[in-house]
Amino acid sequence: MNTLATGTVEIMTVSRKIDTGYVLVKDGHEALLHHNETESELETEQQIEVFLYNDKKGNIAATTKLPTIQMDVYDWAEVVEVVPRLGAFVSIGTSKDMLVSKDDLPLFETVWPKQGDKLFVTLGRDQKGKLLAIPATEGIVAREVDAAPEELLNKKVSGTVYLTDKEGSAIITTDNHRGFIHHSERKSEPRIGEFVEGRVIDVKDDGSINVSLRPLKQDSIDLDAEAILHHLEVNGGVIPFSDKSDPEDIRGTFQMSKAAFKRALGRLLKEGKIEQRDGNTYSK
Repeated sequence: MNTLATGTVEIMTVSRKIDTGYVLVKDGHEALLHHNETESELETEQQIEVFLYNDKKGNIAATTKLPTIQMDVYDWAEVVEVVPRLGAFVSIGTSKDMLVSKDDLPLFETVWPKQGDKLFVTLGRDQKGKLLAIPATEGIVAREVDAAPEELLNKKVSGTVYLTDKEGSAIITTDNHRGFIHHSERKSEPRIGEFVEGRVIDVKDDGSINVSLRPLKQDSIDLDAEAILHHLEVNGGVIPFSDKSDPEDIRGTFQMSKAAFKRALGRLLKEGKIEQRDGNTYSK
């Protein structure tokens, strides 16, 4: 039985050269190093450092291109392909891309990553022993990030989404802090792996931060007012909403809180662009 462990970096010895590459050996176990996986000629008995993986036939193969992501070693990996009902393939710096299974991605494919997004992953194995890229858990992220200083409050911040659901999204910032975006602080749910920019609205005692992707209130009123006017335009100049409407109905239609909706309505009423009658809002 071959005891060489895929997903790890090993020091191996060149046993012999064959047509397709080099046969490497360690403790009596062999791995093939294809000519394409090394940049120099090798000599018999030479010791080299290689990363081990399974080739298309399932055999253990080696490469001198050492990835930053290994078993129990986490880093960012760029998404190179997304396959519906299968998952997302990420580049770990070797010729073989690794699959992030759909089981480790959000339930809804609408918030799956796109090509060019980045996922914070390590390497693991499925039940058959095949290598997979595994996204970091909250516990791992807590171990990997740094505490945010209080001076970040109200500052601009950017980062990559590693977790997202109906309640909110979590990011690791470019300065390696954990940030949480409550669903009320985003216009729409971002993709996992998406790079976002916002501002810090709270620095927590545990060193994490709360982030808003919404603009400052004054700018937000302008954008929200434009959204209301757009809905009026596409609905014949009337919408069944007013400042008395249900908060959840408002959020479901306009992706804004009732308070933000009322502020925008107030702006439009003051400017004489709308009027309200019998629970409806009309263009003027």
